[in-house]
Amino acid sequence: MAQKDLNNREQAKMKKQILITGGAGFIGQYLTRRLLDTGCAVRILDSFHPQIHGENGDLPADLKSRVELIRADVRDRAALKQAVSDMDTVVHLAAETGTGQSMYEIDRYFSVNVQGTATLLDVLQNEPSAQGVRSIVVASSRAIYGEGTYRCAQHGVVYPNARSQASMAAGQLEPLCPSCSASLEMLDTDESAPFKPMSMYGLTKQVQEQAVLLFANMKGINGFALRYQNVYGAGQSLKNPYTGILAVFSNLARQGQPIEIYEDGFESRDFVYVSDVVEATVRAIEYQGQFVGALNVGLGEAVSVAQVAEQVNQHFGGHSTIRVTGAFRVGDIRHNRASLTLVKDVLGFEPSVSFPQGLKKFLDWAETQPLEDKRAYEKSVAELSARSLMGQVAKP
Repeated sequence: MAQKDLNNREQAKMKKQILITGGAGFIGQYLTRRLLDTGCAVRILDSFHPQIHGENGDLPADLKSRVELIRADVRDRAALKQAVSDMDTVVHLAAETGTGQSMYEIDRYFSVNVQGTATLLDVLQNEPSAQGVRSIVVASSRAIYGEGTYRCAQHGVVYPNARSQASMAAGQLEPLCPSCSASLEMLDTDESAPFKPMSMYGLTKQVQEQAVLLFANMKGINGFALRYQNVYGAGQSLKNPYTGILAVFSNLARQGQPIEIYEDGFESRDFVYVSDVVEATVRAIEYQGQFVGALNVGLGEAVSVAQVAEQVNQHFGGHSTIRVTGAFRVGDIRHNRASLTLVKDVLGFEPSVSFPQGLKKFLDWAETQPLEDKRAYEKSVAELSARSLMGQVAKP
């Protein structure tokens, strides 16, 4: 009987018809390959935004003949109507990403992330050809938590407010207790933490997640909001200055140029390798029970930015100087470490790629890529500065 049930599950998985919005992107391509290898039929909707894809406005050769591609914006209702037709699963990855940029391109971030999601859900609700969709998986973000979870010696578990520009300029970089302003101990942030986004990006992801889960509850279908932590890996965009510090640091280190670190370098992030993110996502797609809710997807470890810079520099021969600048960006959080208890309980997911392993994979790949002009990164910093979204810690 057990073998028969296993065979039925495998057959059900083989027959899945899956739409991936934003499927031509970094995570989307990894996910697509994984799903194709398991026998799923994949349809991709993607706009090939130049900031993400550069001049490469097409799928890789190994995917072009194996998927159905709809080249369109996620806000295009007619394209979405075509895309969701006869699908049973939707993986919603399409979104604008980047904390800093979201603080001044507010309309674009809300339009793509919020309105795009609303249009998708409206089509799923009202189009007869979309009524076979039984599961939605949306790429949410740890940005919805803001600073996340800490412990105060006096007040117990607390959720700090955003750090003010004035306090950071005065050298107070660590979050403080919102009740007594005492120093705090960072804890793992689990899914019960309140929404406290500190960037426009984080706010759009909160609305996107809540809309998808409300819709799934209303329709009686599965809904997974996977709160990805800091995703990285071979294949990510090295051209986009908003993709994260690993791309920026590796490009500078390869050229022996100075690596500049914001704040004091002790700020930390939970870096999760892309193959682990895909594993969790596939488990959500293949989930056999009933579930509507949010799950963290990360490594469950915090690595400081100074550690990252040192390891990247050493990988490329240690020719760069590493300078702590004291500069800071409005909307950035201080630390991040995810609790993975719930995702293990629900999906049986545990990350398999350690940060040293993943970083080596990424840097070995980056070394094979063309060098990028750092002017795009410098331009992104200048745009923030021009809008008073950068600050500087005062020197003692």
